[in-house]
Amino acid sequence: MSTGSHSEVQLENEHFRVTKWTIDPGGVIPMHRHDYEYVVVPMVTDTMHITTADGELIVADLVQGQSYTRPGGSEHQVENRTSSAAIVFVEVEKLA
Repeated sequence: MSTGSHSEVQLENEHFRVTKWTIDPGGVIPMHRHDYEYVVVPMVTDTMHITTADGELIVADLVQGQSYTRPGGSEHQVENRTSSAAIVFVEVEKLA
């Protein structure tokens, strides 16, 4: 089953994992948990819809190149509900 999203691990070592994510229009990254603290680097300016594990909806306005961080333990689903273009970002997880 296609979710309309895909990832590419660009680098992984004992300290970091760097993953490029693409969410196509109407696509979703299904519910998942982040075990590690991470940084998101948006490659586009657009809007993502994030649904947390407890059902809270967060509308995230991304700005190309403007990074943000989240703690380990975050659990959510990420959607490209409204854009006619792919949402692309790079996620950097701090493994150690």
